Amino acid sequence: MPHLFNKTFYEKIFYVILIAFFALFFGASFFVRAVYNFAAYGDNPVLQPQQPLGLLGLLLALAALAVLLHRAFRGLNRLRPRAVVPAVLAGSFIVQLGLILLLPRLPTDDSRTVLSLALGMLDRGDYSTFEPGGYLHMFPFNFPIVWYLKTLLALLPDSYVTIKLFNILFSLLTTLMVHLIYRELSGRPRENDYTALLSAACYVPALLMPNLIYNDVIGTALLTSAIYTVLRFVRTRHFGYIAAASALLALGNAFRSIGAIVLIAATLYVLLHLRRLGVRRGLLALIVLAGLFPVPGWTQNAALQAGGVTDAASLKQAAPVYMWLNMGIDAERFGFWDNGKSYLIYEHDADFDGQASVALYKASIADKLSQASPGELLRMYAKKLIWVWTEGTYQIDRYGIGNESSSPRPGASSIAGSYAYDTWLTRLFQGDSPARSGLLALVHASTILMYLLSAVRLATGIRARRFGEVLPVLVLLGFIAFYLLWEIKSRYLYPVYPLLLVLSALGFRDTLSLAGSWRLFNSKKN
Repeated sequence: MPHLFNKTFYEKIFYVILIAFFALFFGASFFVRAVYNFAAYGDNPVLQPQQPLGLLGLLLALAALAVLLHRAFRGLNRLRPRAVVPAVLAGSFIVQLGLILLLPRLPTDDSRTVLSLALGMLDRGDYSTFEPGGYLHMFPFNFPIVWYLKTLLALLPDSYVTIKLFNILFSLLTTLMVHLIYRELSGRPRENDYTALLSAACYVPALLMPNLIYNDVIGTALLTSAIYTVLRFVRTRHFGYIAAASALLALGNAFRSIGAIVLIAATLYVLLHLRRLGVRRGLLALIVLAGLFPVPGWTQNAALQAGGVTDAASLKQAAPVYMWLNMGIDAERFGFWDNGKSYLIYEHDADFDGQASVALYKASIADKLSQASPGELLRMYAKKLIWVWTEGTYQIDRYGIGNESSSPRPGASSIAGSYAYDTWLTRLFQGDSPARSGLLALVHASTILMYLLSAVRLATGIRARRFGEVLPVLVLLGFIAFYLLWEIKSRYLYPVYPLLLVLSALGFRDTLSLAGSWRLFNSKKN
């Protein structure tokens, strides 16, 4: 069976699988609308009947707008990148700065917790959070973001704006990486084409997410940069790129603990290109990638133990991964936060003993799987898959725009959030306003359109036997598989938006080429 040793055979399989998922997401969106709107429904995942004509109208409007903007900005392609790229990034910076000032969202939930811990460590040297029952005793993987905030606030003025400004810089790094990855995958790296750059600079979730003081924006920038450097390594065979990729991947995973998905994808990508790289160079690259990956975690644990903050035994009592796996199986909320049911097993039943809670979680998972029929499990996983991948806004409603006013209504949930002060934009987005619901519908539709255009790119790749996008494809498949099992929030998919932007920008270009060829064929025919 010679095809089993054929790189193209596997690449084609990966492309076909991802096209099938994109087709599922696109098709399902015409029947059900996945919604996250805190003002309207609270902190709940909602699947409601879609208005197919409304969605179709938005898709056509967005497609027409994309064509018009493409024609309007085509002249930029005559200019050098050193002029265009800084100008676009500067424009995006100004917009994002304006948004964090006009939507002065205050931290809530984990964001508020990590910030308060950072301030406690900075002002009082308070590390009691590592004691049993403390936040970092339960979730030590969040120490890097606490340490980052502590360092930032020690060096710069203590304000939310300072932290959000650095979020904007990381967001701009992601925008730059989208442009560079697009150039790598376009097949014309020396040609000036700013489609992906402009798309990323204007992408609404990316403009709003710097308002969230947490690890999403930083982790996304680092992991996207790691993907770019892996692509460059395979293209150029320069070992400096794999060293940079290893460091970026390790740091990205320290901030956003899904780096293993990218590591597995990068490993498969290097193995597929082993003949091009050479066995020796390829295997050495894999050793460096895997070897550096756990270093930040080891360093963190060693530093904490050396400082007497915690010990090895306490670190083993953190909440186990089974807590999130248990959350991921829930017929009522199909894997969304289960209102603390899974957390209570660790807190009350196991008394913050991570090792003791493992058996309890395994028993809970086994009970859920045994008590549900195959049909119920299938429906639950289908809802989970469709909601998390077609909600499409990465929950910017709550984490980017924010909710409430500077004076929250009596009896409001503690997680509702508020603003530092009122502005015309906070009033525009007050509650479930037409502006808020309209923007969410628009971003939802743009994500569905991105799936369609990405599928076009992959389909044309199969037809032309061009599989340069296999690394982004593997990363996306990894995220799909992981969040079938894990607790879900559409915000958790934020790290893949750069890859979807790249694939959809390439698919948009392919669509224009196909349309041009079709018009030329018909003109000759007539």
